[in-house]
Amino acid sequence: MSWCSTLQLEEAMINAWPALQQTLLQGWVLRFSRGMGTRTNCIVPLYPCGAPSAAGNLERRIRRCENLYARARLQTAFKISSTPGAVHPADLDQVLARRGYLQQQLTRVLTITLDAPALLPGQFRLLPLDQWLPLYSRLTGLPEPARALHEMILKNIHGECGFAAWYSGTPARPVACALCVVDGRIAGLYDIFTDPDHRGEGVGRQLVSSLLNWASNQGAAGAYLQVDPQNSAAEALYTRLGFAPAYRYWYRVAP
Repeated sequence: MSWCSTLQLEEAMINAWPALQQTLLQGWVLRFSRGMGTRTNCIVPLYPCGAPSAAGNLERRIRRCENLYARARLQTAFKISSTPGAVHPADLDQVLARRGYLQQQLTRVLTITLDAPALLPGQFRLLPLDQWLPLYSRLTGLPEPARALHEMILKNIHGECGFAAWYSGTPARPVACALCVVDGRIAGLYDIFTDPDHRGEGVGRQLVSSLLNWASNQGAAGAYLQVDPQNSAAEALYTRLGFAPAYRYWYRVAP
């Protein structure tokens, strides 16, 4: 992964999926989004504090986070990376475990280096957000309250966004969708979903390949995506496309 570091990827993830509210606390990024997924309702301990962090100061910081998330009626959750040096302080995971925080949502980050091929023609289409979101909601069964929050997050993205769909059949209709966010030289893939009736037809592979080509043409040097280790079918698909494991992360969630 010579085109970026774990720190750069984590920053790109924060930018690609912005929280509705965000604040900094001595190097920690606190994210709040009314409970819409752990990703935007967690603490990312990304940067070292300016001064050495004594045990007492660390405990006070954790308690302050717990109070802030309790005020927002949210469980306190910390995002922990497996990459050495990407969590501050380094023993935070162990400290949280001793406080009873549970490890949840283990996730693999996969990355790929991009070339600059041409876009695939035909069934690949980029849509405006007001057409893409109803498609995503229909395919995934996203309920209306979640759709409203999802739209707020998507509208807050400052990077270049590719809201993509793959069409199939006669007449052609959308059977898969995905989102790509280009943040400088880093592209992130999100919301990848294929209609269950069209799985096994190569639709997901063609959609992701086309979206990677689009990202390359936007100037991205590489791309990442996040996958549940238990979703072996998805991981096998991305491996065939050329993605390779970069690191893992998980959440430590207050009991």
